[in-house]
Amino acid sequence: MPHKEHHRTHRTGWLRAAVLGSNDGIISTASLLLGIAATHASHGSILLAGLSGLVAGAMAMAAGEYVSVSSQADTERADLALERKGLESDEEAERDELTEIYVSRGLDVDLAKRVAGQLMAHDALGAHARDELGISPVLRARPLQAALASAMSFAAGASLPLLTAVIVPGTRLSFSVAAVSLLLLALLGGLAARMGGAHVGVGAIRVLFWGALAMGLTAGVGALFGVAA
Repeated sequence: MPHKEHHRTHRTGWLRAAVLGSNDGIISTASLLLGIAATHASHGSILLAGLSGLVAGAMAMAAGEYVSVSSQADTERADLALERKGLESDEEAERDELTEIYVSRGLDVDLAKRVAGQLMAHDALGAHARDELGISPVLRARPLQAALASAMSFAAGASLPLLTAVIVPGTRLSFSVAAVSLLLLALLGGLAARMGGAHVGVGAIRVLFWGALAMGLTAGVGALFGVAA
């Protein structure tokens, strides 16, 4: 039976956007809730701030991810257009360029020439995109997918501390939001690490650290500068 390996590279695009969105949703919303609660604001004001933060954060994540990934996609298209023009104007030079790449990776010159020739006969642009530019169908920039994943994951993450604030009475709100959020961050960090093939404990701890720091600082600011609503 042939040996089958389970790689995780195909997950990098959506996994990065989903983890980043969920992480930001939990941390920013929980921090906002704790900061407003530290000012002794009313329960309604705290919830309104949290809801506003959820909507604004989700849209900001979607816009930012779309713009950044669109820039990457524009660069990829420009490089592919340049490569296509090179193939049309001087295919032999492009074949030599591909041959040099394979030689630099360890093939002897004759084999590198044969490999370059066969790959270019099959799909010249695809061969250069993959081996010269590092562009492959798995790793291609997908702006809309990244934007939707970021917005949805941010909203999902933000809704959990917000739901905690809805349910828990005002006297225990801060403690409950902080505890639930830190637990969620630990689970998220561990899950992301597991899906990416990294150490679960390390993934959980590093997310916990930054989440706790953000919540603590925001609550401190609210307590220091806030006034009762």
